[in-house]
Amino acid sequence: MEFDLPSEHRMIRDTVRDFCEAEIEPIAQEIEDEHRFPREIFDQLADLDLMGVPVPEEYGGAGGDYLMYAAVAEELGRVSGAIGLSYVAHTSLGLMPIVKFGTETQKERWAKPLARGEGMGAWALTEPSSGSDASDMDTMAEKDGDEYVINGTKQFITNANVANSVLVKAVTDPDAGYGGISTFIVDPEEDDGFEVVEVWDKMGLNASPTCELKFDDLRVPEDRLLGEEGDGWEQTKATLDGGRISIAALSTGLAQGAFEAARDYSTDREQFGSPISKFDAVRDMVVDMDRKIERSRLLTHKAATMYDAGEDVTRMSALAKLDASEAAREVAEDAVQVHGGYGYTTDFAPQRFYRDAKLMEIGEGTSEIQHLVIGRELGL
Repeated sequence: MEFDLPSEHRMIRDTVRDFCEAEIEPIAQEIEDEHRFPREIFDQLADLDLMGVPVPEEYGGAGGDYLMYAAVAEELGRVSGAIGLSYVAHTSLGLMPIVKFGTETQKERWAKPLARGEGMGAWALTEPSSGSDASDMDTMAEKDGDEYVINGTKQFITNANVANSVLVKAVTDPDAGYGGISTFIVDPEEDDGFEVVEVWDKMGLNASPTCELKFDDLRVPEDRLLGEEGDGWEQTKATLDGGRISIAALSTGLAQGAFEAARDYSTDREQFGSPISKFDAVRDMVVDMDRKIERSRLLTHKAATMYDAGEDVTRMSALAKLDASEAAREVAEDAVQVHGGYGYTTDFAPQRFYRDAKLMEIGEGTSEIQHLVIGRELGL
């Protein structure tokens, strides 16, 4: 049993770490304050061949696996949750479903540019009235000749206002329940009837845009259907298995960044003539951070390894996502506490990690939904 990354994965991880420390860390708070999507960073990630890490080379990707992808996501999260979030939404939600379920023509037309980093991807599932019941869907797609006409609203969609393609879930058969949901590839630039209604101001992660979308008689040709009619829900479940691994990796990175900030501060900051790391209360908090991160990373790497082996990862991806997301919030909160009053200021990173980490317990299924998923897998 191996507990370290393979050498190729370590090389990629170290390359990404160097890039993050040189290019992202210095602007992480600035882009958050400005609510600015840093497109130049994603152009540089494309130059490093990192925008399609788990995608086969024939479709424009790096030919890596999900374990390598998780290592990249963790390193991005270690310096910027916002950049990490847009990155994993692009990869696991906007790109990988086309690679897994698309035709050769669709992969050539839509997956290749995304994998090369020539554009950003997005995935539109959630609606204003759905939330955790993602299958409760009002967006409709009606067949009209050789086209589909899409009407509806999607909510909390990452990357939607910067995306070159959006995978939209819509009901094609209202009487078929889960079997009546389908997936369509939408081009925001060319398809009339696509509107970004709102770009939300959020508690954190404001350098990663989160949008409300409206579709008003948006017409797409039938060759934009991903898979067959009615495949949408099964595609969604498979996509979320991989997506939860990416959120677990991102959460682990957020926790790692918060831990490093707290550790370094605690060894530099002195009170009563000693570094505060020498006091039991502070030392014990930092030690617990390290313990939680190691646990989260092991679960994440196990889930990614199982995914790469083609195993059923529903339970393990939910476990990893649940544990890592809650650990990220706990570690970031303690990092603020270690910094004291300074931790509450934007001059220090823990406040940003703390705000960013909270979404990890909500997106791609809340912690409560992860308990539900795991319980079902355990036969409960």
